[in-house]
Amino acid sequence: MLLSVIVPCYNEAAVIEATHQRLLEVLDGGSIALEIIYVDDGSSDSTLTLIRGFHHQDSRAKVLALSRNFGHQIAVTAGLEQARGDAVVIIDADLQDPPEVILEMLEAWRQGCDVAYGQRTDREQESWFKLVSASLFYRLLNRLSDTPIPLDTGDFRLMDRRVVEAIKLMPERDRFLRGMVSWVGFTQQAIPYRRAARHAGETKYPLSKMLRFATDGIVSFSAKPLKLATWVGVVISSLAVIGILYAIGMRLFTDHWVSGWTFLSVAILFLGGIQLLFLGIIGEYIARIYQQGKERPLYLVADSQGFDDEQDA
Repeated sequence: MLLSVIVPCYNEAAVIEATHQRLLEVLDGGSIALEIIYVDDGSSDSTLTLIRGFHHQDSRAKVLALSRNFGHQIAVTAGLEQARGDAVVIIDADLQDPPEVILEMLEAWRQGCDVAYGQRTDREQESWFKLVSASLFYRLLNRLSDTPIPLDTGDFRLMDRRVVEAIKLMPERDRFLRGMVSWVGFTQQAIPYRRAARHAGETKYPLSKMLRFATDGIVSFSAKPLKLATWVGVVISSLAVIGILYAIGMRLFTDHWVSGWTFLSVAILFLGGIQLLFLGIIGEYIARIYQQGKERPLYLVADSQGFDDEQDA
C-alpha cells in the first residue's frame, strides 16, 4: 500500500524544511509506503532549490516544477495527476494543517471511508474579518449550490484512489477542488481539528485572491445567480406596472399629475446599477465558457524529479 502526500508550494522557503521534517516524523516508519510530491508553483525564492535537495536526500520526496505560477488549485491538480498512491493526501506547506491529523485520516480510510476531510473547529491567530468572511462564504455557498459542501473545510483531506481517478476525469479550468470532491460522492467523513497559526512566511491568499476564489466556488457550483436576475427582473417589472397604474389613476380621477424628478432620477440610477450588476454576473459565466473553450492545458511542467525512475522501473 502506498500513501501519496501532495504539497503545493509557492514561495515557501521560510517553512518548507520544517514541513518536510514534520511530515517524515509523522509518517515515516509506518505500515504504509510513502511518497511526498512537492509541486512548485512558479516560486521566485529558493523553494525549488530546497525541495530538490529533499529529493537528493530521500527518493520518496519528488519534485514537480511548473513553468510559472498557475495557482493553488491547479498545482494540487498537477500533484493528483502524478500521485500513484492507494490513498492521496493534500496538505499545504505552511503547517497550519497539522500533519498528525493525517494519521486519523488514514485510520478512517482503513475503516472504509473514501474521503476523510479536515474540518476546522478553531483557527489560531486569524483576524475576525477572515473568520467571519469564511463562515459567511461557506454558508452562502451551501445556500446557492446544488452540491452540499461541508462547512469550515479546506483542501486538507485524504482521498481513496477511486476518488482521485474521478477527479482526474473533470476537466474544468476554474477549479474548486473541495466542491469537486463533494460532487463525486462516495463515503466521506469529517475529521475535526484545530488549525494552527502559520509556522513562518506570509499568506498566499490576500483579500483579492480570497474574493476570486469565492467567486470560482459560487459560479462553478451554482446557476442560481443567473436565476436571481430573472426574479429581480420580475419584481422590478411588477413595481413598474404598479407605478404606471398609479400614475394613470392619478391623472384620470384627480386633478394632479404624478410629480417627482428626484424619484425618477433615483429609479433610473437604480435600474442602471441592477442591469450592470447582472451583466457582470453573466460575464463571469461567459468568461468561464471562453476559457474552457480554448482547451489549453491546465499547466505546463518545467522540470520533474523522482517520476522517471519509477516509470523505468
